[in-house]
Amino acid sequence: MTALWLARRLALTVLVVLGAATTAFAAVHLAPGDPARTLLGNSSPTPELLERVRHDLGLDRPLWAQYGLFLKDLVTGDLGRSYQLQESVSDLIGDQIWATAQLALAAFVVALVVSVLLAVATAGRPAWRRISSAFELVAVSSPPFWTGVLLLSLLSFRLHWFPVAGGEGVAGLALPAATLAFGLVGVFTQVLREEVERTLDQPFVLSSRARGTKEFTVRVRHALRHAFIPMATLSGWTVGALLSGAVVIETVFNRQGLGRIMATAITNRDLPVVTGVVVVSAALFTLINILVDWLYQVVDPRLKESLR
Repeated sequence: MTALWLARRLALTVLVVLGAATTAFAAVHLAPGDPARTLLGNSSPTPELLERVRHDLGLDRPLWAQYGLFLKDLVTGDLGRSYQLQESVSDLIGDQIWATAQLALAAFVVALVVSVLLAVATAGRPAWRRISSAFELVAVSSPPFWTGVLLLSLLSFRLHWFPVAGGEGVAGLALPAATLAFGLVGVFTQVLREEVERTLDQPFVLSSRARGTKEFTVRVRHALRHAFIPMATLSGWTVGALLSGAVVIETVFNRQGLGRIMATAITNRDLPVVTGVVVVSAALFTLINILVDWLYQVVDPRLKESLR
């Protein structure tokens, strides 16, 4: 990794974050409704009270002035205060980000482990491949909301194995993580199996088999290592899928996290919270992609030249 490559990627990160924040700013301001009325709830506020609230929120300024102030605060790292909660957005995100990180990491680990087992077991075996492909199609096609409700109905309401909602520890994390991982399993398994099958036909694998290496060792030690290279290409999609899926999963299972506060903020047009979550998500997305690009050379040293 060279300094020039890192500088280019960091500059791209700044542009991506700026673009995401600007899009969120525009979307919230162009949406119908009045944030001041939303803030005051179901009461019947007087025009004077509405004007005072709009002034306190800065909503009485021209749109370009609001945008300029928004960019100024963004550059200084000030994400503002929540309209609804009257709390610093930075503190609010800081309190919730670990819960979402736990959910995303657990879902990723579950999806990766299941996908590796399926790919290694079914690669090059037509009968098992067809069965696994049918399962993968179901996994990819199932909406997370539907999967979550189904798991809740069976494992929580009927069998009482897991808490219905808002549980703590491993028991409270198991169903949300499994729901979020379900769709990932379908994609991961397909990618891993295709690469494992391609690698199993390579000459060095045939030579290893000729030397008497056991089939399990061939698949795990040789084929699986090469299969992880295209998996790294999916990193951007994976991060996006985990972050977007968290919005649905945290709502279905009544979990704390960025997804839930994002959904609430959008409903209430709480602009600082919406833009704050978008900025943090965009920054995480790009930084993780930079890390993955760097890790390419660890998986395959031949790719070092692409980082220059």
